[in-house]
Amino acid sequence: MSFIFNSFVYQPLYNILIFFYNILGNDFGVAIIATTLVLKAVFIPLSKKQIESQKKLQELQPELKKIQEKNKNNKEKQTKETLEFYKKNKVNPFSGCLPLIFQLVFLIAIYRIIMKISGSNFQVEAGLLYPFITNPGSIKSFFLGFLDMAKPNYYLAFLAAIAQYWQARSMMIGQKNTLNKTDKKDFSQAMSQQMMYLGPVLTFFFGMQFAAGLALYWLTSTLFSVFQQEYIFKKSK
Repeated sequence: MSFIFNSFVYQPLYNILIFFYNILGNDFGVAIIATTLVLKAVFIPLSKKQIESQKKLQELQPELKKIQEKNKNNKEKQTKETLEFYKKNKVNPFSGCLPLIFQLVFLIAIYRIIMKISGSNFQVEAGLLYPFITNPGSIKSFFLGFLDMAKPNYYLAFLAAIAQYWQARSMMIGQKNTLNKTDKKDFSQAMSQQMMYLGPVLTFFFGMQFAAGLALYWLTSTLFSVFQQEYIFKKSK
């Protein structure tokens, strides 16, 4: 498992980061942003499917509530009819898990790369570079000349948290629009509302503990997802 992670995630990401560092003015922060955008672009089909699935689930909430209400005293029948309803409408309630797993894997990889570079006194590990990637020798850890990507940064952590709140809130607004005012929230909706606040708090907390490069990756990734989500919502309208 470690071999797969290193060969197909860590090393390619390391080389992409160094490549962008070389061609974008030796700016570590700009290289992180460019690497993040490439990753997000590669996984557009996957994330698009996730957003569309979430939106469709929101639109089907009223019908799902009817099934739950009709079978509230028979959990087995409620589960069976719910699964049949999902199948009939071609919706997978777990489709959002895979993109989250990918995001976590690359978040771990970015963190390890930043820690590896800063831990080696910002010297590039030549053994990890592909033959066609130029070795810059050492890395300047600054973004725009003054933000140190190797140290925690309050402002980047705060912006990453705000971006995550924006993303969660826009999804919740879409969910509210599909429900009547008299509808009661089910467990999943209540959890979504809790996560709208808990997620940004955790983002800010961890952003303050780790290198700013991680917060910059988080911020860039979330903003990309927000605009992709808004685009898909507007297109569907």
